[in-house]
Amino acid sequence: MTLPIGVSLGTIGATASWWLESARRLEAAGYRTVWAWDHFVGGKDRSVPVLEQWTILAAAAGATSRIGIGTFVTNVMNRHPAVVARMAATLQAASGGRLTVGIGIGGNEAEHRAYGIGFPEVPERADRLEEAVQVITALWTGGPVTRPSPFYPLADAHAVPVPEPAPRLLIGAASPRGLRIAAAHADGWAAEVGDFERLMPVYLEALAAAGRSRSDAWIAVGFGSGKSGQDVLTDSPWVSAPRETWQRYADAGADEAVVPARTTNDVDALVGAVDRW
Repeated sequence: MTLPIGVSLGTIGATASWWLESARRLEAAGYRTVWAWDHFVGGKDRSVPVLEQWTILAAAAGATSRIGIGTFVTNVMNRHPAVVARMAATLQAASGGRLTVGIGIGGNEAEHRAYGIGFPEVPERADRLEEAVQVITALWTGGPVTRPSPFYPLADAHAVPVPEPAPRLLIGAASPRGLRIAAAHADGWAAEVGDFERLMPVYLEALAAAGRSRSDAWIAVGFGSGKSGQDVLTDSPWVSAPRETWQRYADAGADEAVVPARTTNDVDALVGAVDRW
């Protein structure tokens, strides 16, 4: 049995061994996907260890055999989209087609400043996101791709091997502009629960404007993050009544829930919750 529930395992304050063992346990329990954040530093305390998103997902692909792996979400400013396209194509092949790529505009200015990564205002980051998803999907055809662009121009760019199938591509969006990008250029929407139902009509309108229907899109809904090292699922309905909780969001239009887990206690709770499905 595979549950329509993914788990966002914390990468801040986590060890690689804990992350991979948790992924294996969640796979055995029947969860659909393990997702990772895209952060380089752990907030105010810069000494807290942080696992790099793509590296730990690549390791998870080798440590598991069935569970999906995904980015919820990759920060468009952290890596050139052509590099993301090549990384994703390789990981899709290495995982046997289990990868979903979520990508968004990012939002941690202090982290960008610490690493010397540019942090333009929201409109430019949204422009970059729109360019980036077009670059990624173009390169997933194998190329050659030549396209002018103010941010990511390509000139006779080849990208082989071609991922078969191409990874599902979701846009992390909390604004009408982001939803229009998702509807026009991606396979779906990576939503946060606080935005999901409020913006669902906007997304449906954007899909229609792009000549697409709801059946063409995949919606993954994230249920928050929680602090590093602190249990986040104590008294959670995802533990006490997972099927009923899922049904409430499925009825609202979700295709997958993305539930956080930050500790071994959280993972234990999710494994035990399967008996209540």
